[in-house]
Amino acid sequence: MKASALSLGIAVVVATGFALSSGARTQPIHTNSAQEAQAGAPPMPGHDPSAPRPSEMAGMMQQHGQETMENHGKMMEMHGRHAAQMASAAPSLAGQDAFGALQEIVRKLEADPNTDWSKINLEALRQHLIDMNEVTLKADAVAKPIDGGLEIAVTGSGRTLGAIQRMLPAHAQEINGINGWSAKTEPLADGVLLKVTSTDPKEVRRIRGLGFIGILVSGSHHQPHHLAIAKGEFPHAH
Repeated sequence: MKASALSLGIAVVVATGFALSSGARTQPIHTNSAQEAQAGAPPMPGHDPSAPRPSEMAGMMQQHGQETMENHGKMMEMHGRHAAQMASAAPSLAGQDAFGALQEIVRKLEADPNTDWSKINLEALRQHLIDMNEVTLKADAVAKPIDGGLEIAVTGSGRTLGAIQRMLPAHAQEINGINGWSAKTEPLADGVLLKVTSTDPKEVRRIRGLGFIGILVSGSHHQPHHLAIAKGEFPHAH
């Protein structure tokens, strides 16, 4: 009885092991068949097998964005160069000397936050610039050497005469003493007699070499004088 039971148990164990072994051998065959079926299956409707995968799409979009930014940067750089070229090619001269001088003064006044516009008198400056034009271009100037320097008879008529009488005495006061010069004026019936002398032989040669117009432009008072006139700080009679 015991021998029969033992034989029965052994038979059960052997049968179970055989079943497990058979199942293990058939499972890989089933799996491979499923993979092969999936690989050989026709594509899903509406799906393009050649289309990039999502990860590839993300890389392509990132590259496109970088190229777009680079192109935009190049366009902006080209635009900046074009604007700079246009600015450098723009005319810089005002077209007329008095106009340019007035324009410069206006810019200085506008740049100064302390400008008191209630006192600004640009018309007075315009009249002064007209005087300068009359004396510089229309006055007659006859110079002759004198002991220690030069004597110049500056004459004219009409508006030119008035400009001479306003400008020459004021200018002589401004240059008197510079470079060791002595500058004086005397009235004439039709103008002003200007005398400029020095005790230094070198300066005497310089005075004579400058002549009327050179002496007229000497000194650094003209530009500050123009600004003072525009601000109403320097009365300019006409």
